[in-house]
Amino acid sequence: MAAGKKTLFFKRTHFATHLPLDYRYSPSHFWARKSEGIWQVGFTKFATRMLGDMVDHDFDIKAEDSVDPGKILGWVEGFKAISDVYSFASGQFKEANESLQQDISLINKNPYDKGWLYKVEGQLDDKCVDAEGYAAILNQTIDKMLEQQQAEKGDDIE
Repeated sequence: MAAGKKTLFFKRTHFATHLPLDYRYSPSHFWARKSEGIWQVGFTKFATRMLGDMVDHDFDIKAEDSVDPGKILGWVEGFKAISDVYSFASGQFKEANESLQQDISLINKNPYDKGWLYKVEGQLDDKCVDAEGYAAILNQTIDKMLEQQQAEKGDDIE
């Protein structure tokens, strides 16, 4: 990688994104960045594309509650789908992003910064990967989507 490079550019079919290199990524399309011992967590651009424009959200967890990977913390509703928001860390839930109460579109407009979802203190799940690992996950995910589209087209022909 070139010195000073801060993102990994990923492009495939009609989707492109810049993945911050200092973030960690989950196979379920969340990102995490560590600052002062706290992980800030949000949806990747791919996740926001699959969900569509955000409509509403809520968290069912309180500050200082304990969390483990897979624990449902709340939900988000996008124009295309509703999704659970869950932890991919062990530790303590710290806070939800209060800015989303006033402007939920931050999740779509600025997914890797102001559109973060929540903060957690603890250890990330060992399934989390770096930007290059997440690019490989994206390639696998897009391959499956393209295969499914081809299969559906084949069904239409018969």
